[in-house]
Amino acid sequence: MGAPTSGLLTEFFLQHLEQLHIPHLSSKHRIIKYFRYVDDILIIYDTNHSDVQNILKDFNTIHPKLEFTAECEENNQINFLDITINRTHTDWRIAIYRKPTFTDTIIPYTSNHPTQHKYATIRFLYNRLDTYNLQDDDYNTEISTIQNILQNNAFPIHNHKPPPLQAHTLTHPENRRQPRTRTPQHTNGPPSHTSAKKPPLLQTYSRKQTKSRSGPTTPYKTY
Repeated sequence: MGAPTSGLLTEFFLQHLEQLHIPHLSSKHRIIKYFRYVDDILIIYDTNHSDVQNILKDFNTIHPKLEFTAECEENNQINFLDITINRTHTDWRIAIYRKPTFTDTIIPYTSNHPTQHKYATIRFLYNRLDTYNLQDDDYNTEISTIQNILQNNAFPIHNHKPPPLQAHTLTHPENRRQPRTRTPQHTNGPPSHTSAKKPPLLQTYSRKQTKSRSGPTTPYKTY
């Protein structure tokens, strides 16, 4: 399996190489945008000023142990991670991408698993659907795909969306409220009792989603 730190060290190494070489290569080939997730890279460039084979040749000179291959767009579209990027004359359009080997198998509703485990996949599918900026027809297609996945895994038709997560209050064991201990009343002073601090509340945070668009260019990815 390798050392637990191997993934972290690999990321350090790749980021180091990016800082050394990517600014120069971007300037040389007029690369508009460079994106990387682990070992998947998406490059957006202008075909009037750059050639994909020349870019690939220079990338393969970065390090002798690294070998890059290029997958160019076909019919003005390319797949990157879990999205399909479609290039039009004036805009970009994305859709959910699934590999040809995709199966709709998730934890069945009839399985003897905790409810939160069974609904975890559904939450992911709906969160992704609501997060990505999809066109109406792509949005409706994804809704149908999700419903088919749930039906094929015996989820009730009337309850496709997962139940809301329940909020809980986290309390440190030392801060739990203790029962009051009363003492006999004394003539020289008031009765004494023990008190407990209020438990800390669980806070939630949300991150704002930003969307950006750029002009028509030709993307390709290397991996």
